[in-house]
Amino acid sequence: MEELWFKEAFRGELPDGFHGGTSWQSPSNIALVKYWGKKGKQLPQNPSISFTLKNCRTETAVFYEKSDHFGLDFSFEGKPHPAFQSKVEQFLLDQRAFFPFLDQLELRIQSRNTFPHSSGIASSASSMSALVMCLLDIESMAKGVSDIDLRKASCFSRLASGSACRSVFPKMALWGVTEAVNESSDEYAVSLEQEIAPVFADFRDSILIVNEAPKEVSSRAGHALMDKNPYAATRYAVAKQNTATLLEALRTGDIEAFIRITESEAMQLHALMMCSDPSYILIKPNTLNIIESLRVFREEMGIPLCFTLDAGPNVHILYPMQYAEMVERFIMDELETYCVGGQWIQDQVGEGASRFQYRP
Repeated sequence: MEELWFKEAFRGELPDGFHGGTSWQSPSNIALVKYWGKKGKQLPQNPSISFTLKNCRTETAVFYEKSDHFGLDFSFEGKPHPAFQSKVEQFLLDQRAFFPFLDQLELRIQSRNTFPHSSGIASSASSMSALVMCLLDIESMAKGVSDIDLRKASCFSRLASGSACRSVFPKMALWGVTEAVNESSDEYAVSLEQEIAPVFADFRDSILIVNEAPKEVSSRAGHALMDKNPYAATRYAVAKQNTATLLEALRTGDIEAFIRITESEAMQLHALMMCSDPSYILIKPNTLNIIESLRVFREEMGIPLCFTLDAGPNVHILYPMQYAEMVERFIMDELETYCVGGQWIQDQVGEGASRFQYRP
């Protein structure tokens, strides 16, 4: 597919006066079956499945003007951000074989998150997928067409940040080859929107902020440590089986199986970190306090809620919309005390990347 997109790249001379702007928003996502360990050029060692979120998103505007050289001015939430600029610039320069028109453009990029950058919600998925949507929109304008191929968007988002490939799709997405889905691929994610039972289409995600400090070990470093993890092969086999089992649960509305797989995947992710060499622990005491309280609440109340974790200490509590009021009361009464400054974010399953009107 990458070779096809290479052949389709716009390689002509941009017309004089080619200028304008485009703005896209793209959400974060939370993986249920975890992607942990990669190969080749940002390819996954095992398939993953994620909910696309709604409220935790990045809004990005790209203003462009024809020039005789590539140029970039980047700001995050209204201020220069050299580290982010360097990452964005390197990605764009790395993709010039696919987007040669970049050598004819000066870009001014403005980006912001709808959630606190220090909240512990991974923003690389939302930020890089929003950037890619803007880039493909500019290419479409140069070609004189309006459609954007979401699989192409997913592929290039993957090259920027692995999990970003899932954020462009609504509701749920699958990334990685599995026999359970014919069109699955390691190069891009595919939508599961039409594959899921109605109960999962409006699931809630309450994100409890246990710790807002930068992680001691980055996700990039964590992926690399999987190369020598003694349990890697077993993990990849289990993840493939969990993918097939979860897909069946999503199709049939089996919430009990959903809970079992989702929580097992979260704990396996952190167990792998503890088994790495060197080993490391990202969960905190209050992470465990929340999990223990949640399990007691679920047993006593009979409410089908569950937890998952990203590569950090913060806890995502997942549950059907019909139980929102009871779960939110539980969080406020019993779990806020475990959150930094009582911080938690209310989110839900969302609609993927979309155009929007950027207002500074």
